[in-house]
Amino acid sequence: MMLQQLKLPSRHLKSLPFCSLPSTTTTLQEIASSLPTKGIAKVVLKKGKAQLFKDGSPMVYSGAVDRIIGRPPPKSGDVVLVADGTEKPIAWGLYNSVSMFCVRLMQLEEEAIRDPSCALNMEKLLETRIGAAKQLRRRLGLPSARTNAYRLVNSEGDRLSGLIVDVFGDLAVIASSAAWVEKYKPEVEACIRRIGETNHINWRPSIEILREEGIDVTNLKDIHSSICRERTKVVENGISYAISLVGQKTGFYADQRENRLFISTISAGQKVLDVCCYSGGFALNAACGGAVDVLGVDTSLPALELARENIILNNLDPGRISFLREDATEFMKGALSRNESWDLVILDPPKLAPKKKVLQSASGMYRNLNSLALGLTKKGGFLMTCSCSGAVTQSGVFLRILQGAASMAGRKITVVRQSSAASDHPIDPSYLEGAYLTNVLLRVS
Repeated sequence: MMLQQLKLPSRHLKSLPFCSLPSTTTTLQEIASSLPTKGIAKVVLKKGKAQLFKDGSPMVYSGAVDRIIGRPPPKSGDVVLVADGTEKPIAWGLYNSVSMFCVRLMQLEEEAIRDPSCALNMEKLLETRIGAAKQLRRRLGLPSARTNAYRLVNSEGDRLSGLIVDVFGDLAVIASSAAWVEKYKPEVEACIRRIGETNHINWRPSIEILREEGIDVTNLKDIHSSICRERTKVVENGISYAISLVGQKTGFYADQRENRLFISTISAGQKVLDVCCYSGGFALNAACGGAVDVLGVDTSLPALELARENIILNNLDPGRISFLREDATEFMKGALSRNESWDLVILDPPKLAPKKKVLQSASGMYRNLNSLALGLTKKGGFLMTCSCSGAVTQSGVFLRILQGAASMAGRKITVVRQSSAASDHPIDPSYLEGAYLTNVLLRVS
């Protein structure tokens, strides 16, 4: 059925400060043609490029842009129309004059017709998208009495590219990696507060990425960190954790939640080693799952202090679970020299391939680490090994790396289980760059 009338709310004036919109319109083209010259700009794509975005790709790279129509030219964070080579608008989004992501698309024209309340209105779109993200998490059972740490907004996966929101109890940690997020900070914060479960908000700007986005980050870190709460406590799968909100990412790796729970189901009666354990997530699940002996290894003293605090929080026997500060490679080499072995080994190293250009060298590091871990796994035992490098996951080379590691170690491996990030980390299938975590369980013989 054709929608005959499109009424745009007065809040459009906040997103489009240079113009007054007509009271009755039907398409983005009509909205655009009704605007004065100094109104909303139009980003015109090169010939043949429009279909990619009609098919769902959320990022318009600068190389896909032919020209920009509008005076004055748009500034970073401005709402713009995106048009095909004939100048017919196909979508609208948020512009960046510096980043290789020239436009982050927010709505296709067909969506704007179906949902006119959000057309060219970033405030209303934020409210709608964050509300939809919350509804999805509720359908996934989050939060619950057993888990109050989860991801509320997952960037492109929730169609808000550049915005990540992690919830830890009554605290929301917002990670921004796009110029538009910084521009719409008050609106984002207002939407999060309206959810009703969060009493505190921490902002965690991704400084290096925002610098590439053209943001002046000189004082940004100090401005944001000055209002941050530094500690909190959460529960995940019935296990309590102390979280430091200073340092790594948003403070806690909720993406491994379902994989940690799985570890608890296969740990009874086992001797377990957790390499690169951070604050002890896998180790604690193993102990709570009935492991007879658990050792976690990490180089970070603050992380290990949290891990030891978590032993106390969960009333675990410190004689059955312990943590050691040592380099992962050096520890594993030493353990091999002492002929030590474990029934279950977990290897979850930090991101070794942040970009594709270092994939080859990172593959060698992953191979060496996994070769050592395989050597420490008893015959018939399990190795759960992970990569959080998007370049590794997206290239599909991880299993080949593991086979190479097995050959180096003189072991035979069988893939028992493959997983990725938890279900509250949705991925847009038209933007597979959002996939980053690979988790593989191997039987070792």
